[in-house]
Amino acid sequence: MTLAPKRPAVLASLVAAGLVLALVSMAAGRVWVPFAVWFKPADPLWPILFDLRLPRTLLAIGVGASLGMSGAAMQGYTRNPLADPGSLGVSSMAALGAVLTLYLGMGAQAPWVIAVAGMAGALAAVLLLMGLSGRSPGVVTFILAGVILNTMAGAGVALALSLAPNPWAVNEIVNWIMGSLADRSAGEVELAAPFMIIGCVTLMFTTRALDALTLGETGARSLGINLTAIRWILAIGVALATGASVAVTGVIGFVGLIVPHLLRPWVGARPGGLLLPSALGGAVLVLAADIAVRLTPAANEVKLGVAMAALGGPFFLALLLRMRRRLA
Repeated sequence: MTLAPKRPAVLASLVAAGLVLALVSMAAGRVWVPFAVWFKPADPLWPILFDLRLPRTLLAIGVGASLGMSGAAMQGYTRNPLADPGSLGVSSMAALGAVLTLYLGMGAQAPWVIAVAGMAGALAAVLLLMGLSGRSPGVVTFILAGVILNTMAGAGVALALSLAPNPWAVNEIVNWIMGSLADRSAGEVELAAPFMIIGCVTLMFTTRALDALTLGETGARSLGINLTAIRWILAIGVALATGASVAVTGVIGFVGLIVPHLLRPWVGARPGGLLLPSALGGAVLVLAADIAVRLTPAANEVKLGVAMAALGGPFFLALLLRMRRRLA
């Protein structure tokens, strides 16, 4: 059997891939921006590069890192390989919080309200998910809890759509549901980046606890882990990271599901050791996907959330079938 590459080599490869994709992201689009333009502020393409492409690239990195790390942390805490902010309703509840501000008209007047509402929705989702699934959730119980949250969030969004007071609100809500990085500005970066960073840093404090939880809750307690504190740290970290992401881009699912599974054979199965690689891998995945949707030959740009759903749906199904065969 081939030995897995060493962790530093994998991390270095992910960083290098992220840097290359970030440069491509700055240049790629309906209008390609040559590298020479980057050093010519007087060039007509300069505003495209730094007013449109740079914020979009930075958000792709931040959103990918936040969702990737959140997925790895949730999988480690629950010891459940199907845990993910998107598939288990955390992103949907965050979107519901943001949609309510759009429905009420508060988001247009104060964009920071959208971010706060998104993070509040994500926090409520994490706490509800843990409560519904119980102390030692199995795969079926956890999936059912996620289905309940997704259903609740979907019903809330549908109600907001049906009662929307004007076409502008309907259009904004639909765009939020589909998820996209298009037409984002430096304002969205300034709004979301601090919360994404704080959320990811908060999740890094769970590294030791996630490793200890591989021994079960009793084993973790015997190692001095305060499970109540860890539960709150995880909930706050996921809420900040996921909620801030959804607040500026809408729902982009399956990043937190796909990335940890792809990286686990390369960096090992230790949950705590998977957090940083998953953040880097999430940034790489979202950057690559966002470049791909920009280059699709269509009249309108494919929404990033739609593209990730098309990629993540079959992946989720294959993973579920593999687990069923293993348990049979």
